Amino acid sequence: MSDQSFVICVSNDGYVVSLEPRKIYRVVADENTAVRGMLRVIDESGEDYLYPVSMFAPIELSEAARKALHLAA
Repeated sequence: MSDQSFVICVSNDGYVVSLEPRKIYRVVADENTAVRGMLRVIDESGEDYLYPVSMFAPIELSEAARKALHLAA
């Protein structure tokens, strides 16, 4: 995934305080974790943590949506 990628949470099993299903999260690029099937995601705490990639689905955003999400962060 690129430095500017986003995912949508499809499951928060075991992480109900940290993740909200159907919410868009920003991915922090980390090639070392991707190899292990993990994603580094900025979660509800505002910090980045590792989660299983299976908990998310990649999404493509329009330029306007991408800008709006960057402004909100």
